[in-house]
Amino acid sequence: MAEIGFIGMGNMGYAILKGALKIFPAETFVFTAKTEKTMRRVYAQTQVEYVPSNAECANSCKYLVLAVKPQYYPAVLKQIRYAVTPEHVVISLAPGITVNSLKETLGSDRRIVRAMPNTPILIGEGMTGLSFRGEEFSEEELEVVHKLFGAAGICEDVEERLMSAVVCTSGSSPAYVYQFIEALADGAVKYGMPREQAYLFAAQAVAGAAKMVLETEEHPAVLKDRVCSPGGTTIAGVAALEEYGFRNAVLKACDACYEKSEAIK
Repeated sequence: MAEIGFIGMGNMGYAILKGALKIFPAETFVFTAKTEKTMRRVYAQTQVEYVPSNAECANSCKYLVLAVKPQYYPAVLKQIRYAVTPEHVVISLAPGITVNSLKETLGSDRRIVRAMPNTPILIGEGMTGLSFRGEEFSEEELEVVHKLFGAAGICEDVEERLMSAVVCTSGSSPAYVYQFIEALADGAVKYGMPREQAYLFAAQAVAGAAKMVLETEEHPAVLKDRVCSPGGTTIAGVAALEEYGFRNAVLKACDACYEKSEAIK
């Protein structure tokens, strides 16, 4: 019997599995997916065994990761309702779907962890928010959960009321960062730089700036000010961003993301 099972092998389920395989042996896992083609492909790439149904996946593990889109939850929960026991640790990746709502469907004594990772987990640079009712789990169980998501990045415990904030801060924000990198590269291409080189310069600048925030632990505004020489090129660019509403656009994106997450039930 495997220890950790995955229902769903889309982008996020696959990213978590690939990250976890860096520290867990393949026999730790079992999974199922929507199509036989997907299951065969993932097995070929990971050597992780698969089973043909969601209920069988639940029966084959203790920790069960629900890695399907929110709109598929009703069908999946119906299929696994009688396979999930109080001994299971059910890990839900869906934004907006609360612990209480999952307990209402699976049973009040079922134990739920909500997790919100992001796709950089695939390359070992993920950020995951975790929410759970600590009294329902043993230290050993929580250690496994933290190890699973910490295998490919950073994981941080948050109150469940903040999970939608996690969605807009780290869950969805890589898409905004990719847009920013693309725009920076377009700016360089505009002035004659080859596109592939422009992507390299822009992406490394973003990666380096992010590491500066994490490793120096200094306020981003302080780091920004150090780049802005009086009367220089950077402050001119910063002033243009302010003029055209850069911060407001980011805040509005977070608002839209948060509201959408809260609306998913």
